[in-house]
Amino acid sequence: MTDLPLSGVCAHGFDAARDAFTQLFIDGAERGASFAVLIDGQPVVDLVGGWADRAKTTPMDERSLIPVFSCSKAVSSLVIAKCAAQGLFDYDDKVADHWPEFAANGKADVTIGQMLSHQAGLCGFPDNWNPEDWFDWDKTCARLAAMEPLWPLGDGSGYHPVSWGYLAGEIVRRASGRTIGTILREDLCAPAGIDFWIGLPDAEHGRVAQTTKPSRIPDFGQFNEFQKIAFMKPWSSPGRRGGAAWRRMEIPSANGHGTARAMAELISIYARGGKFPGRTEALPSDVLEAAMAERVAGQDRVLPNDLSFGAGLIRNTPGRLVYGPGLHTVGHTGFGGSCLFADPDTGLSFGYATAKQDAELVSDDRARKLIAAVYACL
Repeated sequence: MTDLPLSGVCAHGFDAARDAFTQLFIDGAERGASFAVLIDGQPVVDLVGGWADRAKTTPMDERSLIPVFSCSKAVSSLVIAKCAAQGLFDYDDKVADHWPEFAANGKADVTIGQMLSHQAGLCGFPDNWNPEDWFDWDKTCARLAAMEPLWPLGDGSGYHPVSWGYLAGEIVRRASGRTIGTILREDLCAPAGIDFWIGLPDAEHGRVAQTTKPSRIPDFGQFNEFQKIAFMKPWSSPGRRGGAAWRRMEIPSANGHGTARAMAELISIYARGGKFPGRTEALPSDVLEAAMAERVAGQDRVLPNDLSFGAGLIRNTPGRLVYGPGLHTVGHTGFGGSCLFADPDTGLSFGYATAKQDAELVSDDRARKLIAAVYACL
């Protein structure tokens, strides 16, 4: 494919990773994407390819932003860990210690760690909601605080696609006085020149690549009621997705925008012993371990997968290898196929952002091919 727009850098020894990325376009599996790998914080792959628009008239470049949906959870988990390191809360604190209204309807004992690992039983609203209501932060948080859990605490996980961001974000807002998006921008991204946003300013909207929707719905098997609530109700996700209001709103679970390089830079904190990009500051080891530790494992109620969850992270464990072979790897996948992860055993961090969405929920085939190619280069 000689007319493929492709730019960026690839270190010696990582040609197979570049070839795998290029092959995705040749095969028609990709239209526009960025792909980055860092080792010990240094880039060995930083590539951008394809087209930023559906008409294939505008090439992707290093400034092209892609909405990466639930990859935002892993980025938000870093903000949460930073707040924990500052002593604003502990993962074992009760949510209601910082958000008293949350204790309603039997939720008084839910800890922050349990909430972050999708155990709170609040994967969505079963009735009487409107897609536009997600744009009212206070209304959404009040509804979640008043809800009765959909399953008992201690009875496993049920992935919270959108509501997770409001639950996590309200804890951070009450404890710090700032939002997750504000802390991300002011404390993590701006000082290090990292191009990732939760809550995208209007001035940046022109850089956002157009997404192509999946050609099919995800394969849930036989739908259960929790999956219907989380994904299939008319109000399960915010209205106006992809529009200016959606980009502008801070939804820490769902509407992060960034580049693959930015994703790899941020998640590298987990690959490098808690060290922040471009800084001498690091997360204390106890906070790092608490963020990455397994909090629940098994068949999820909402995702059709057997998973291990940390505090806002999907974890690799024996028999549950989602992101390469590393047994201590943590990361997250976003709707459409984007993903990011950190492997502390190799010091490797990985980011893949795609504008051509596929229907896989956890392990996209394109990402698997890129991951396999990267590890073959080590």
